[in-house]
Amino acid sequence: MKIAVFCGSSNGASDVYKEGARQLGKELARRGITLVYGGASVGIMGAVADSVLEAGGEVIGVMPRFLEEREISHPHLTKLIIVETMHKWKAKMAELADGFLALPGGPGTLEEFFEIFTWAQIGLHQKPCGLLNINHYFDPLVTLLHHMSNEQFLHEKYRSMALVHTDPIVLLDQFSTYEPPTVKAYS
Repeated sequence: MKIAVFCGSSNGASDVYKEGARQLGKELARRGITLVYGGASVGIMGAVADSVLEAGGEVIGVMPRFLEEREISHPHLTKLIIVETMHKWKAKMAELADGFLALPGGPGTLEEFFEIFTWAQIGLHQKPCGLLNINHYFDPLVTLLHHMSNEQFLHEKYRSMALVHTDPIVLLDQFSTYEPPTVKAYS
């Protein structure tokens, strides 16, 4: 199994974010789950990758060439895949992963998560999508998802596709038992 992780390229305002990323990395390695991520050595991206590698796990980085040329790629990955564009980056991440997790990050992290979440909603894949809610970072977003559902802009069956927990062990357990709702695929 492979899990794609979207997260920040900075450490955030508190060490709790980096520690949460490291806990996830240890748990991924313990379960034999390969990490697929953006390939960077910096921020909580680097922390989760380092943690998986230190625990003996596998890490696949996928990075657009323009970022690799900035020398931010992680030098010790199991595998680094270089693609030409951000669109190809997202497609490769989606192709490789059996599920998707977002950790705290900025607008890019949210955009990455929501694109893959939307693809699930319209039936392009049936893979689990989750938010590791480190330090309750995603509480405002979870509130917004409930508001979208209450205001009938997001069906409840789709809102419930966003798996959310503060504990990586519990969240990965939810991934292992995930049953997607019935969604009519668009073609």
